[in-house]
Amino acid sequence: MHTWHWVSAAVSLVGMLLFAATGITLNHAASIGAEPLVTQSQGKLPEALLAKLPTPGDSTAPLPAEIARAVAAAIPLDPSGRPADWTAEDEVYVAMPGPGRDAWVSIDRTSGEIQAEVTDRGWISYLNDLHKGRNTGGAWSWFIDLFAVACLIFTITGLFLLQLHAKHRPMTWPMVGLSLLIPLLLALLFIH
Repeated sequence: MHTWHWVSAAVSLVGMLLFAATGITLNHAASIGAEPLVTQSQGKLPEALLAKLPTPGDSTAPLPAEIARAVAAAIPLDPSGRPADWTAEDEVYVAMPGPGRDAWVSIDRTSGEIQAEVTDRGWISYLNDLHKGRNTGGAWSWFIDLFAVACLIFTITGLFLLQLHAKHRPMTWPMVGLSLLIPLLLALLFIH
């Protein structure tokens, strides 16, 4: 039990620190001032590639690889592999959100003009989005799940260790009871 407890603690230590710190920043997000940095860029899709844009339709297929490479060469964003909105007659739109930022690319179907915008909300927003798993992708989602399993192992083995040592520490179970009672009372009395 001790081995499972310390290994799960070691594996989840940095994640617990990150999630505890971002829990505070998320809880006080309205009082943490941040000035988003908006960067716009423009470019032009070569005429030969403009003709290769698929016709409007109800699809979210990514930009064709050749067009995505041309867009990435024209502006400082790479839309490769991102779902595109093909429904509009006049433009193709690619949303490219990420943790702590929003970004998009638009290609005018007639002129080939490329418009792009990135809104960076800062490193606190980045860490908050990691906490929530917002726009972080599959690898981070797996990390959060594995981290949660490590935390469960840590707390469950901790509970068994508390039971082992409780007879020598008379305040063990009253303290564990408080850990349940305090959030329960707060939820029942103050959350409406």
